[in-house]
Amino acid sequence: MPLALLALAIGAFGIGTTEFVIMGLLPEVANDYGVSIPTAGYLVTGYALGVMFGAPLMTVLGTKVPRKRMLMLLMGLFIVGNLLSALAPAFSVMLIGRVVASLAHGAFFGIGSVVAAGLVAPHKKAGAIAMMFTGLTVANVVGVPLGTLIGQSVGWRVTFAVVAVLGVVGLAGVAKLVPDVPRAEGVRLRHEMAAFKNVQVLLAMAMTVLGFGGVFAAITYIAPMMTHVAGFADGSVTWLLVLFGLGMVGGNLVGGRFADRALMPMLYISLGALSVVLALFTLTAHNKIASAVTVVLIGALGFATVPPLQKRVLDHAHGAPTLASAVNIGAFNLGNALSAWLGGVVIAAGFGYTAPNWVGAVLAAAALLLAVVSAALERRSSAPGAVVAGSAPAERRAAVHH
Repeated sequence: MPLALLALAIGAFGIGTTEFVIMGLLPEVANDYGVSIPTAGYLVTGYALGVMFGAPLMTVLGTKVPRKRMLMLLMGLFIVGNLLSALAPAFSVMLIGRVVASLAHGAFFGIGSVVAAGLVAPHKKAGAIAMMFTGLTVANVVGVPLGTLIGQSVGWRVTFAVVAVLGVVGLAGVAKLVPDVPRAEGVRLRHEMAAFKNVQVLLAMAMTVLGFGGVFAAITYIAPMMTHVAGFADGSVTWLLVLFGLGMVGGNLVGGRFADRALMPMLYISLGALSVVLALFTLTAHNKIASAVTVVLIGALGFATVPPLQKRVLDHAHGAPTLASAVNIGAFNLGNALSAWLGGVVIAAGFGYTAPNWVGAVLAAAALLLAVVSAALERRSSAPGAVVAGSAPAERRAAVHH
């Protein structure tokens, strides 16, 4: 794998750390600014919304900028956002800093996926994308626990200052290691938008929302579930999240490796197994050892879907993949927000702390169903003389010539 992937992974590590570390520092931030925990929670919501809307916005703004330069500009925006959070004199200013940092998130992963895939041979594309996303998964194993420890020991502002330094390292890595990738000739915004007329691109994004939403339906409420149901001490939640992160790392690498060989079978297996494991979590959550094992499996199976889904979007948005790739990153955050809300609804309805696991199981099963539908449509479009509505012109010509 090219060293440029290491630079992209470092940037992903910083982004993953700043996204999730706030969850462990909400009490400290709330106390410092004199706001309630629910109010401090806007720092999480604001970031997620910033990713959703920032992904297409920043990508559109960068359509006329070479990809390497755009990656550097995005890392610069990330550094500014985290420095603003570290130095914020008021809660509102910190919220602005979080949103500024989040604007770089979706576009960095979207453009980075395109760059990573272009650095390797076609049969290694999913593996290259997985290598970049390894930075995000490792952040949950190392960056988030370490950032939480720093924040609780010497102050949360130091945590965000350290994250800003990680951004500087990522920026230097991109500048030094990522080659100058020429902007695709003839590609305009209307070409990028045309990808959304492709039903396969839309189905892949819907699978992203539902599949990863299944993961976060359970993980969002892991703290009350593990302490009130499994019987873990409050301090054990950090280590359970580390186990979840380890599962993410393994699943991401396995998903990238096998997606290059058999993409759709990889999705069938991971989504199907994820649905079953989430359903079983309603039972295993009552036992410490079983629940810990289940948390690892959820992380592994959930992130095993990321490289194949991202590659599928790239494959079907060929010719103008950048915007579609970035929007798919926003789809992950849409899934997070949707599933967290649904999980809260069933808990508030009195079904208990394990109820979100059923929500997650249903969402993952729905994603599996969409994968089956997507494959069926693809087989139909490859039939002799077949033309499928919403397919790209190149795909139509290929179908006719077959």
